[in-house]
Amino acid sequence: MATTEHAIAQGNLQELAKRHLWMHFTRHGGYSDHEIPLIVRGDGCYVYDEHGNRYLDGLSGLFCVNAGHGRTELGEAAARQVEELDFYTLWSYAHPRAIELAARIASLAPADLNRVFFTSGGSEAVESALKLARNYHRMRGNGQKHKVVAREIAYHGTSLGALSATGITELRSQFEPLTPGGCHVPNTNAYRWPEDRHPLWAATAIEERIEFEGPETVAAVILEPVQNAGGCFVPPDGYFERVREICDRHDVLLISDEVICAWGRLGHYFGCDRFGYVPDIITVAKALTSAYAPMGALIASDRVAEPFMEGDASFAHGFTFAGHPVASAIAMANLDVFEREDLCGHVLAKEGELRQMLETLHELPIVGDVRGAGYFHAIELVKDKETKESFDDGEAEGLLRGFLSGELYRRGLICRADDRGDPVVQLAPPLIADSEQFEEIHDVLHAVLSEAWERVRR
Repeated sequence: MATTEHAIAQGNLQELAKRHLWMHFTRHGGYSDHEIPLIVRGDGCYVYDEHGNRYLDGLSGLFCVNAGHGRTELGEAAARQVEELDFYTLWSYAHPRAIELAARIASLAPADLNRVFFTSGGSEAVESALKLARNYHRMRGNGQKHKVVAREIAYHGTSLGALSATGITELRSQFEPLTPGGCHVPNTNAYRWPEDRHPLWAATAIEERIEFEGPETVAAVILEPVQNAGGCFVPPDGYFERVREICDRHDVLLISDEVICAWGRLGHYFGCDRFGYVPDIITVAKALTSAYAPMGALIASDRVAEPFMEGDASFAHGFTFAGHPVASAIAMANLDVFEREDLCGHVLAKEGELRQMLETLHELPIVGDVRGAGYFHAIELVKDKETKESFDDGEAEGLLRGFLSGELYRRGLICRADDRGDPVVQLAPPLIADSEQFEEIHDVLHAVLSEAWERVRR
């Protein structure tokens, strides 16, 4: 205790962090002789470290600070709410902010997705959606329907249920056995497909897997509009239309996991609107509050909610802090910003310029593919542009974690360059980013990727 008090008195946050803070998805041994990046302030598209250095936040925190940093009006909304009501639970009670926010979300959601079940974050939203899918079918007399079909490499969360849907082997294997029922099918990384492959083969693979498992055992298909893990895999034209038909044919719920893709990331409030499909359930989190407070939700159609709204039925599931009054107030203020500044419209107006800037990086030998949508893009790196040869594990380790991540940060750009070893650089700037920020991103990426190629050639 005396040592800790001394460190606090001396302002030695580095010492305290290394001794006490358990960071997420972090190799702590890598900081034994290096400083932990310590972010102390944010403003617009930028954050600042403890030494006063400025960084362009090209990842929006973690795909979530969509309205940008330093929005004091969101803090003011939180303060006003504390004066009125600091907290009350949604367990058999309600409060005004949760009601107002639920109604507002329902007004923005497509079709009849009118029921909003709040959570504290993204994994909880997915976990809730999977439980709801199972429970829905059981309530309708189809209790065998418990399996969920997801895509390979897809990330859907870290709780045991959500992890059963996550398709990343190294994240799953350490915690097995998982909640049973997770099944996986190919993703839509068309860059790695043979040229003669039918563009909708990955959708057809979903139906083949449902039929293999037995439709009477499959509760849901869960997909992101643009798949995050692996690097912003976009769907081919007609993909989601085909998936919707498959789900309807086999009485399987379609869950659109939009923890990243909702709230303007793709230029629409919901990613499903971008690609023209209506799911049965949408999961959201992150930018619902622009990350100014932890909050998530699942949004269910009236059809899915109906069995739980009659007689003595209930969805026996919940979280203490879900729909927290302060988080709800912040979310309402955040959506005010979206409307007032037309952030979705801004993304649609500027995404072409962002994409064009990234496409210019094709001149570099190390850049194999540029893909994505809205303000959510990825650059796949290769050893050979002609053959699309990728890096082996050792090369990826040395290039991504050993050089790229640190060098990009050193030059003032925060982005994802070491996503579980995949040779991909991901960019998801705040939705307020404009030409000035695009130019900064280009200059840093061009310089660092050029140097990375020189290292590959050695």
